Amino acid sequence: MKITGFCPLIVTKDPEAVMKIFEDLGFEKKHTKTDIEGGDNTNYAMKDANGNRINIASSETIPQDITSMSINVDNFQEAYDFLIAHGFVNPRGDKVTDTSSSRATMLFAPSGFPVTISEHIKKD
Repeated sequence: MKITGFCPLIVTKDPEAVMKIFEDLGFEKKHTKTDIEGGDNTNYAMKDANGNRINIASSETIPQDITSMSINVDNFQEAYDFLIAHGFVNPRGDKVTDTSSSRATMLFAPSGFPVTISEHIKKD
């Protein structure tokens, strides 16, 4: 397994407000993904002039915002199995989110910190 990207991820009920803060800090929206959980959630990728990145994801089901590390990998299943073997837990059982261009899920470490692993699927 190879890590292909790494940045902070904020999961929130109010992505517009969070994006506004980062826009005021010089970040620009670079990508929007809308086909998550049947269209219920949207993810935004932002980047500043120095190449710093942050992802912001919408969710109506969380009680409060969650800050996670977003880790892009070249092999989702290998990363998932590695983290599970190290005591990470998928709070949704074995459920992962498959979209037209990625496979992803959030896992929690034994100490409680979350990571979100994602494999981007290249279309031919």
